[in-house]
Amino acid sequence: MQLHKLTIASGLALALSFSSAFAGGSKPAVSFGSPITESAIAAWDIDIQTATGKGLPSGSGSVAQGKALFNAQCIGCHGVDAAGGSQYGSMVGGKRPLTGGGYPYAPILFDYIRRAMPMNAPQSLSNDEVYALTAYIYALNEFIPQDAVLDAASLTAIQMPVRDGFIVDDRPDTSATRCMEDC
Repeated sequence: MQLHKLTIASGLALALSFSSAFAGGSKPAVSFGSPITESAIAAWDIDIQTATGKGLPSGSGSVAQGKALFNAQCIGCHGVDAAGGSQYGSMVGGKRPLTGGGYPYAPILFDYIRRAMPMNAPQSLSNDEVYALTAYIYALNEFIPQDAVLDAASLTAIQMPVRDGFIVDDRPDTSATRCMEDC
């Protein structure tokens, strides 16, 4: 019985010590880590607004550069001319969502390659290499000419085949107002 009372008393004392530390608005001292820098945030802040191209980095890459890079780093999984390889099917023709024009805006492929490829070392490609690979795959799908060079402006300007195939869902019961605080 005494042990039970002692356990309860100890728990209450501990709870009160924590609550008093936060009740006055003071924060407990932290003795590890360091404040995050803007450059550290920038390395992870790689979002792209695919409809507008906002967030696309500087750089450029040609179809020819993309073909050379693809043959050096991608052919093992994706096959010759992206026709399908040991790991993945064809990236050419048809209505493949990412490479075959199934998305309304071209920057989505750049975003995917930059974040996820190569599979064994994601985010290891330079911006120029990602532009070049994007150019090569879009040229294989005949969205751009074989002599094209892509950069932020020209990538955003590509008219994907299904861009006008999407409709706004304007039914009154589908309104989803975003709420970020005090919801």
